[in-house]
Amino acid sequence: MLHPVKFGNRKSLRWTIATLVATIDGLIVGMFEIWNVFVSLPVAHQLCDTERLIDKEQTVKKFIVLGLAVLLGSVGSLIAAEQIKSGPQTGDSLGAFYVTKCAGAEKDGVKKGKNLCYRCRNGVRPQVIVFTRSMDTMVVDLMQKLDKAVAKHAESQLRVFVNLLGEDKDELSAAAKKLATHSNTSNLPIVVPNEFENGPDNYGISPKAAVTVILASGLGVKANHAVAQSKDLKPDAVVADLGKILE
Repeated sequence: MLHPVKFGNRKSLRWTIATLVATIDGLIVGMFEIWNVFVSLPVAHQLCDTERLIDKEQTVKKFIVLGLAVLLGSVGSLIAAEQIKSGPQTGDSLGAFYVTKCAGAEKDGVKKGKNLCYRCRNGVRPQVIVFTRSMDTMVVDLMQKLDKAVAKHAESQLRVFVNLLGEDKDELSAAAKKLATHSNTSNLPIVVPNEFENGPDNYGISPKAAVTVILASGLGVKANHAVAQSKDLKPDAVVADLGKILE
């Protein structure tokens, strides 16, 4: 099974696609050569063995279709992988940005409705910052796993906060309350950034990214997970990367 590959620049992406196209092209050419051999068999032989010939021709056709499907699927995956780069990347520093707390983390000392910089409040502690336009099951699963991680790593003072993004601030605020109830989490403040449509300008959150997860410690980014569709989110992979900020 082919998986999306991350590329550092468009040149490497073009080179990889060109290589893939050349490989599949060679495969298809070879298949057509086999096809020509089959159809050029003597008529007498074809008449004597018509059923076998037809079976072979159909098999070749299936291989050709499969080759084209692999080509299109692979190129599509590669392009999608490039399109979901979102937020500060590994090695970048985390800038300050302000949010309004709407729900969650009842005991963190911040009242609902307060406008503050959670990133600043967390300081140099290990922290996970989630930006999401979705509240589906994969996002809820991620929140629940991170909620447990905060409790488990209390000595490391792990912090997590979830930013909802969208077009209407009031609707996001209402959605935050529903999400807090639905996820049944107790350690995660759910907030709406002042720049609520695409997150803070200094973070470069892609408008094409459904979910962006940033893991940092000492104000430096250690890992980044971004997906164009929330169904592609891998909560276990995010949790696995916690080791990078809890070292």
